[in-house]
Amino acid sequence: MSPVPGVLVSACLLGEAVRYDGGHLLSTHPLFKHWQAEGRIVAVCPEVAGGLPIPRAPAETRGGDGHAVWAGSAHVITRDGENVTDAFLAGAEHALRLARRRNCRMAVLAAKSPSCGNREIYDGSFGGQLVAGQGTAAAHLEAAGIRVFNQYELEAADRYLRSLT
Repeated sequence: MSPVPGVLVSACLLGEAVRYDGGHLLSTHPLFKHWQAEGRIVAVCPEVAGGLPIPRAPAETRGGDGHAVWAGSAHVITRDGENVTDAFLAGAEHALRLARRRNCRMAVLAAKSPSCGNREIYDGSFGGQLVAGQGTAAAHLEAAGIRVFNQYELEAADRYLRSLT
């Protein structure tokens, strides 16, 4: 019998102070508590796992989304102009290894993040403009067959999770 499918979750959504500004995005949605009670939650912050400090300069993807980063045609750049693409790639690799090790076939990641965004990310201009696309970790996880949701899609995520068991 295989282990219960895990749910990879952005650590910031669980209240861990790992965001670029040293804050978090704690979600008090009851599904997180339910999944925790079932032993499913696997916390990760791809940016910290990739070696970035807390706090850190805000970063955005220039030249495309996470898929383009993996293809080498886009880069993740901080507001200060530092190229942090390698840290984002390393963090995404860590997230995928962790997901595989813990039998996670889905993830709930922070919306709009340059790592974790699953539907849209900021456009790289630091002007607050969103574009369709995925962050570096979200793109990597989905390419590996792990379904990615955000914190606003928890009911759909739970339906998907229940379809796996």
